[in-house]
Amino acid sequence: MKDVIKFINNAAERTGDWALLAMRLTLAFGLFEPAVKKFENIRGTAEWFSSLHFPLPTVSVLLAATVEFAGFFLLMLGLLTRYITIPLMFVMLMAILMVHLGNGFSSADNGIEIPFYYLVMLFLIFSKGPGRFSIDEAVVNKIAK
Repeated sequence: MKDVIKFINNAAERTGDWALLAMRLTLAFGLFEPAVKKFENIRGTAEWFSSLHFPLPTVSVLLAATVEFAGFFLLMLGLLTRYITIPLMFVMLMAILMVHLGNGFSSADNGIEIPFYYLVMLFLIFSKGPGRFSIDEAVVNKIAK
């Protein structure tokens, strides 16, 4: 039993950076389409934001879309990773509070499920960092040497 536990713990340690990479890429691709849709229809999205009582709806749309689009690129590359997670977590909190909260949990009902999962994943990346397979890690290692 001790050997099984040791094997599992070693495997978990060896795959942690791969898991962080997979999480970053999953988040990045999940952010891309909503950002593009906001940019494609700024006026319509601003009208929708206005109906949800967002302050300065056009500015809010532009800020959310810009943060999501920047998040797509930066998470893909693992560049400035911890820094982009902060505004992305704010966008997810706003999405939860302003759009999804009244619809329950299930994504099938437009509930908080998806933005909540993104929020949790972003928090994990914020706390653990981007992992070994990132530009951030390469730069940190270069500076350390």
